Order: sequence, then C-alpha cells, then structure tokens
Amino acid sequence: MRILVINPNISDSVTALIGSEAARSASPGTQLTLRTAPFGVAYIETRFEAMVGAYAAANVAAEHAQGHDAVIVAAFGDPGLAALREVLPMPVLGLTESALASACLLGPRFSIIAISQRIQAWYREVVHANGLEGRLASIRALDRPLARIDGIQEDHSQALLALCERAVAEDGADVLILAGAPLAGLARQLAGRLPVPVVDGVSSAVRQAEMLHGLQPGSARRGSMAPPPAKPQRGLPPALAALLQDAQARGASA
Repeated sequence: MRILVINPNISDSVTALIGSEAARSASPGTQLTLRTAPFGVAYIETRFEAMVGAYAAANVAAEHAQGHDAVIVAAFGDPGLAALREVLPMPVLGLTESALASACLLGPRFSIIAISQRIQAWYREVVHANGLEGRLASIRALDRPLARIDGIQEDHSQALLALCERAVAEDGADVLILAGAPLAGLARQLAGRLPVPVVDGVSSAVRQAEMLHGLQPGSARRGSMAPPPAKPQRGLPPALAALLQDAQARGASA
C-alpha cells in the first residue's frame, strides 16, 4: 500500500523524524510519501496554530493524496482530521486518535507526555472530543525553553523520562502516550525503562492505516462524514478547489 504522511508544520527536520519512525513501523511493501507543510509554524501549540496547520494539511492532501491508500496527519492534536475525512476517499488517520486507540487496548488509564505547558489545554480538548476524558490520568509537559524542535529528545531526555515516571507513580497511568511529532521514535528508546507500555503516535498511525487498508471498510456516502454538498466556491487554490469538487461529485452520486 501507499501512505501519504503530512507534517502540518514547516519543520523539515521533524518530517525526517516522522519518516524514520514511520519506516521502522511500516510493513514490508508499504510505501511512504512524506510531505511538509509549505506554510505555517515550526510546531503547533495553540488552537490558532492548529487551524493554520489544518489548512496547510488540506492543501498538501489536495496536491498529493491521489494514488495513495491512506493519509496520515502527522501532528499530535490531529489538525483538520475530521474535515479531511469528508473530502478524501481513502482512510485518514491522525497521531492523537491513533495513539489513543492503541493506549485503550493496553490499559484503562493513560497519561500524555507533551513538549510544552501551553499545549496542554488543546490536548485536553482533543481527548475530550474523542470521548476519552474519563480515561485520561494526566497530561504532563516540559516546562523549559525549546532551543531545537528536532532536538527535544536529545536535549530533554532525562526530563521526559522523569515526566513519564511521575505519571505512573503519582497519576496512576497504565499506559503512556508520547505526544507530538518531535518525540517520534522515543517510545522505542524508552522500551524496558518504564513499568508500563509506551505508545507512539506515528507508529500507531502507520500500523492502523495498514490495518484499515486490509479491512477495506469502504468510504462514507451518508452520515456526518459524507462528502460536502455542492455549492459555489471562490478563491480556493486550484488543487483544493479540485479536491472539493471531486468530493462533491462523489456525494451527489451517492
């Protein structure tokens, strides 16, 4: 199968981290296409930045999704995930939803380990939107400047490990989720060093994309994930306008 992996942030170095973990997780024969947002911010912390990242991801999907069997929005918080599901004919997955699904198969309560304090409110809202707030033990986050977005794992390794240990010892976490593309692959490094399972969003999304491709569940033609209805449009980038028109045509023929 072919998977399009979209980094909704502008950091090419983070896309490289995502690609490395995705390649390690993918099954033999799975082909990965990595794309970085052409505009936006270095990493998403706020709701507004998430909105910008969602639009950037939509533009990348419009230009590159054709010919792929699944699309992954590779930012924790899943900016634009539900909207892309309305217009793309293939499965669309996000790091948060995929990590939450994996965590729920491993234990009743999970904690999220994040890279900044500011990001916590948005993450909590995303967990609530997925209907899993009752299973959230805690969100713990770094509280220090981030000099290099692609160097967080190296620069803050001990602090991240300490957050994980406190989430287990003090918050009662049965599973840990390492949140955000800059932490892609860290779960592998921490394997065996913590007393509970550790989940990575990138690896979860890749494996679940493969699973959905194998299941061949079909695409939505009715319900809330059905394609948008046809209506006039103006000022959209050509690729995005074409994607919307194609989705509207699918909806009209349902």
